[in-house]
Amino acid sequence: MIALLQAIAGLCILYFGGETLLRGAVALASRFGLSSLAIGLTVVAFGTSAPELAVSLNAALNNASDIALGNVIGSNIANLGLILGLSAVISPLLVQAKIIRLDAPIMLASVLLFAVFFT
Repeated sequence: MIALLQAIAGLCILYFGGETLLRGAVALASRFGLSSLAIGLTVVAFGTSAPELAVSLNAALNNASDIALGNVIGSNIANLGLILGLSAVISPLLVQAKIIRLDAPIMLASVLLFAVFFT
């Protein structure tokens, strides 16, 4: 029962914290004359990066570099997978042969280099 109450309290704090962040960002950006698109993109960027920043800072302070590294890798994989997946669901993605010939080997090499350096 206590765990359920803690989960509900956490969701409420998350909701109201997000609302406060959004309202503050809109007010600040409006004072500087930024467009609604710039405001939205900035708030989304900070909002989606804040949890990863908190986890990585906590891991760094506790000498848990593996957690920080896993957090960065997992976040990038999830963001790329979700964005590409959602884009493909909305509209088929057209891939040019140049991308496959040039970019795919570079991405594969970067993954292999990462595996070599961090194993």
